[in-house]
Amino acid sequence: MMRKLFFSVVATLVVWVHAAAAQDNAFVQIEAHPSLSVTENRLRDFAAILPDVNGFDLGLGWYGIALGPYPRDEATRVLRDLRAQRLIPSDSYVENADRYGQRIWPIGAGPAVSTPVVEDPVVTAAPEPEPAPLPVVPDESPREAAASEALLTRAEREDLQIALQWAGFYNAAIDGAFGRGTRAAMRNWQSANGLENTGVLTTAQRGELFRQFNAVLDGMDIQTVRDTRAGIAIDLPLGAVAFDRYDSPFAHFEPTGTVEGARILLISQPGDRDRLSGLYEIMQTLDIVPLEGDRDRDRDSFTLTGQNGRIVSHTEARLDGDAIKGFTLIWPTGEEERRTRILAAMQSSFAPIDGVLDPATIAEDSQRIDLVAGLSIRKPKLTASGFFVDRQGRVVTTQAAVAQCGRITLNTEYDAEVMATDPSLGIAVLRATQPLAPNAVAQFRDGSPRLQSEIAVAGFSFGGVLPSATMTFGRLSDLQGLNGEDTLSRLDITTLDGDAGGPVLDEGGAVLGMLVPHSAGGRQLPDGVNFAAKGSALRGLLERAGVSPQITPALARLDPVDLTQKAAAMTVLVSCWD
Repeated sequence: MMRKLFFSVVATLVVWVHAAAAQDNAFVQIEAHPSLSVTENRLRDFAAILPDVNGFDLGLGWYGIALGPYPRDEATRVLRDLRAQRLIPSDSYVENADRYGQRIWPIGAGPAVSTPVVEDPVVTAAPEPEPAPLPVVPDESPREAAASEALLTRAEREDLQIALQWAGFYNAAIDGAFGRGTRAAMRNWQSANGLENTGVLTTAQRGELFRQFNAVLDGMDIQTVRDTRAGIAIDLPLGAVAFDRYDSPFAHFEPTGTVEGARILLISQPGDRDRLSGLYEIMQTLDIVPLEGDRDRDRDSFTLTGQNGRIVSHTEARLDGDAIKGFTLIWPTGEEERRTRILAAMQSSFAPIDGVLDPATIAEDSQRIDLVAGLSIRKPKLTASGFFVDRQGRVVTTQAAVAQCGRITLNTEYDAEVMATDPSLGIAVLRATQPLAPNAVAQFRDGSPRLQSEIAVAGFSFGGVLPSATMTFGRLSDLQGLNGEDTLSRLDITTLDGDAGGPVLDEGGAVLGMLVPHSAGGRQLPDGVNFAAKGSALRGLLERAGVSPQITPALARLDPVDLTQKAAAMTVLVSCWD
């Protein structure tokens, strides 16, 4: 069948992000041919199964077949429904009525558009049109069904096998060949739907099969979006998402409320392989790309998938000349059939076009340190402090910080695992799962310090917002706990929750112990009262775990600046992730 575009318009329904108002009347354009006899034969075929069939002389020896006229909204609905039922070609589209000339079918009909006569200058609101009923397709005899089936293209035959496979009646190759397996699947589908099992589906039965197949997409309103600012054309579920804003390198489509949590990003930025690699790394820091999932990257493209208890995320990006183009689909967990169908539509339709999003395009409300182009950076569920205790990168921290973690990281970069704990002291020893060479390690002080001597605590007080540990200064109040525990020291110092797990140091930088959480033991302590697990208790746990800590006598007093540098070099941000 000759499928040549005659009009100088796009051959599919195009939804512009900044579209103008549409014309009032429209047709659904379905075919065009350079032969009058072929056009007349096709007109008769369509008129046998569809209402509102029209033929037009398009000029220059071309003839068109269209359905209508309808109000534009109704034309869009008819196009969507008939394409879903495979009753019209997949490249059919909506065209303005004023694009058509002399009507050649039905015989004796006038032009597509007539000049309205204005009888009254008073403007009155037109009543809302009633939705036109879906076309009723008369059933066919087995001979007619075989004849209509013979007109199917290979792609349409493969689509039919896919639908039969989805329905659970076909499990062989998708090859477009209707052999015994396909015929058996057709008979079984007919029987399951209370129909005569001939093994050949009529046009109406094919339409019903595809209606069932596409029911999961009801309300999704999949349409082609042509975004000239981002330079991307793609089919999107505009029933679930709507364009919201540009924030380089993304065009954001936010949920409409039909599917809670559904979001789509179009990716567009100038770039080369280095920038593509950088985008690959940045995307993996975002909350919309869960850690659990496949990662695939080559020199010119990458694919990221991720899933957690809330969402499933799929990102594709590739180089297109001197630009990077791609998309991200975020969909709620538990809607896998609909998600995979929408993803397949996006993948098959994605096409870079002229244009690339200006890197200077930044939304005003996205200027926050915890956002990247308006998207939240993935955050751990809990952070604490810790410190290196040997050159292999072993770390001491609080047991509470790592008790229920799906993943533990050191300084956000290195994965770690628990190698030993002491629940009575609330201490955990961690080891990195990859080679790690710390700049400095703890030197534990041998012997007891003086009461009321100056001490300092190093810690990530603000949960990693700042790039380095901060120092808090105080005094040693007692060499035991409130109940006489000889494994604890009491401190006169005001700390924050993020400091827990950090080293407690004397004036020379020797480690006296580890700061325990402020609410240790289930009791909320008064401000300025904190406790440290003593260095001797820490050393005992480390030795039992096979770690040899460094021990030093009292060291000479350091200048506060030097003390801060020494403490920061050994202190670690410990993050607990879902």
